[in-house]
Amino acid sequence: MKQMTKVLTFSNHKGGVGKTTSAANVGAGLSYLEKRVLLIDMDPQSNLSQSLGVENPEISIYDCLKGDSPLVPVNIKPNLDLMPSSLDLSGAEIELSTEPGREYILRELIEPLKDRYDYIIIDCPPSLGLLTINSLVASNEVYIPLQAEYLAMKGLTKITEVIDKIQKRLNKDLKLGGVFLTQFDSRKILNRDVASTIMDFFGEKVFATKIRDNVALAEAPTKGLDIFRYDPKCFGAQDYLGLCLEIIEKDSDDE
Repeated sequence: MKQMTKVLTFSNHKGGVGKTTSAANVGAGLSYLEKRVLLIDMDPQSNLSQSLGVENPEISIYDCLKGDSPLVPVNIKPNLDLMPSSLDLSGAEIELSTEPGREYILRELIEPLKDRYDYIIIDCPPSLGLLTINSLVASNEVYIPLQAEYLAMKGLTKITEVIDKIQKRLNKDLKLGGVFLTQFDSRKILNRDVASTIMDFFGEKVFATKIRDNVALAEAPTKGLDIFRYDPKCFGAQDYLGLCLEIIEKDSDDE
């Protein structure tokens, strides 16, 4: 039986938690495991696009949201495509605010492409505006990357409240897919304590794989590469591959 296309949003309104790094490397890891993946960069900062070596695209997600083009993804490597962003996207919140059905624009754009992919992964901005709402309305599941630090836990209630509201009002099928820890150092007592607290808060939604603090993860985007092409033997590659295997296993259990 063919797997249904899963649309996943990586979201956290706190910046610097490894959200874009995770979207890029989970996408790359799933493609390495022979899943067909489309990444969508919904952040005006375009960090996902730049970290995979795509700058100044001919058609960006902004053009598509404005209704000037269908989605025209750029191929990054076998099984991995990207719908890039551009700085123009920063004006989209205001420009689209008067559009009827503005929360559903991305969902409608994705629909014709679903048959081509096993996973569609959306990297949204670290805010809770219209671009993030579009991402959540288009998705089946939200994935939350969290730093193992005290402040990272402060926004958890807010994120879960937003997911609940979207579920009630705009997308009844949306659910929390999972939570995973980034920049983790098991030698630090604080990191271990936070991991324990997050496990208490989210229970079985917390992935066993923790993304360890690893310099290669910061270096790879400067070369326009995902971690698997940059340094496939490093901790970062091992950890993201482990996370991808957990995601695939979870999805097969859900079917």
